[in-house]
Amino acid sequence: MYGVFNKAVLVFVVFATSACADASNNETTRSSSEWRTPQPENLLLMQLDSGTVVIELAPGMAPQNAANIRILANEGYYDGLAIIRSQDNYVVQWGDPDAGSEDEKSTGSAAAGVAAEFYRERDGLAVTVIESTDAYAPEVGFVSGFPIAMDERRAWLTHCYGMVGVSRGMEADSGNGSSLYVVTGHAPRHLDKNITLVGRVLSGIELLSVLPRGTGPLGFYESEQQLTPIRRVQMGDKSSDAAGLQVMRTDSQPFLDYVEARTHRKNEWFVDATGKIELCNLHPPVRKVDL
Repeated sequence: MYGVFNKAVLVFVVFATSACADASNNETTRSSSEWRTPQPENLLLMQLDSGTVVIELAPGMAPQNAANIRILANEGYYDGLAIIRSQDNYVVQWGDPDAGSEDEKSTGSAAAGVAAEFYRERDGLAVTVIESTDAYAPEVGFVSGFPIAMDERRAWLTHCYGMVGVSRGMEADSGNGSSLYVVTGHAPRHLDKNITLVGRVLSGIELLSVLPRGTGPLGFYESEQQLTPIRRVQMGDKSSDAAGLQVMRTDSQPFLDYVEARTHRKNEWFVDATGKIELCNLHPPVRKVDL
């Protein structure tokens, strides 16, 4: 019985992911104009003992917070800090384990507090709209690879898997990027428009999602031994570690083909393909190319 169960699970995983894999793999042979290379100054590279996590910032949606994070990274603030929280089916958070104490690390010339950027005006955004019955917004789609939701006048980033946010306290403007988190579980969309989202993990998310769960409230670690140290955080224009990393353009035909494949599962394994899609079931493909 155990062997049959595992075989069934394997078959499900293979077929459930085939549409996504086919869309991504087939497009690697097409014109590079259908892929974009992220601007190095918008890439945040977090080096752990287990590898490097690459995050693309979204200054078009959260310019002040992105700018403050750049200052923190360029001045070495994150170097030597730690991953302080891993909450099951929710988020992984990093920052200063000594925050709030006399041993708290200085944030240097970075702002101590940054105005919340929960949303921005919709005007001026080139949106690839996705047909989806969303529970949290009238419309959803993508801008430059980032998942967003919209009403008639506002647009905001959404808490999909891999999205990175600025931790804050009770006050809306209390975050400054000194502590960040990434969604590692089911999309907590109820947090949209309540926390500033500032980017998306492009590679290395598996280094964070597999971390041991914290034993304290909300998944915080309770001892120094449980912490995962951060060796170094650099911006992409200060490092070559992300060289060759490309993201499928979400305003391209290959991306629309990818959305179609994910929405209408035509593989014979599916008994009842829904013909529908949720925003957070779409993850713009990322590839590494030789330079």
